[in-house]
Amino acid sequence: MMSYLTDDELQLASRFLFLSMTIIVIEKDLKTVHNGPFKLKRPYIEILERMHTKALAERRQLRQKMNQSQIKVTLLQKDELFSTFLFVGKTKEEQRNYFNPSIKKRVQSIFWDLLRETVAGSEDDLVGI
Repeated sequence: MMSYLTDDELQLASRFLFLSMTIIVIEKDLKTVHNGPFKLKRPYIEILERMHTKALAERRQLRQKMNQSQIKVTLLQKDELFSTFLFVGKTKEEQRNYFNPSIKKRVQSIFWDLLRETVAGSEDDLVGI
């Protein structure tokens, strides 16, 4: 496949896309913990809220860079196996198909990275929870 966007543009837009999906997962998990039968909810809520804050801050920075570079990402189509996104940058555009299990792996990878950063960066804070 010929790439019409530069590698940097595509990397920026892809990170934004998959980070946005990860934020949705974190938000759903927060609702599940709040409403679930957990005996000790607070530690899970605290970790997920901190991950959410980190993810939102990064996405805000990515969105600013995308706006400066005039890059946009749009979902075109989704079925059981594939999701198709349109990446637009200034006067260039590129359509990409992603295998849904691959999307899940990328989102899970970002989730784990956020979890590691959150726990490693706040072990002392989390002890008192």
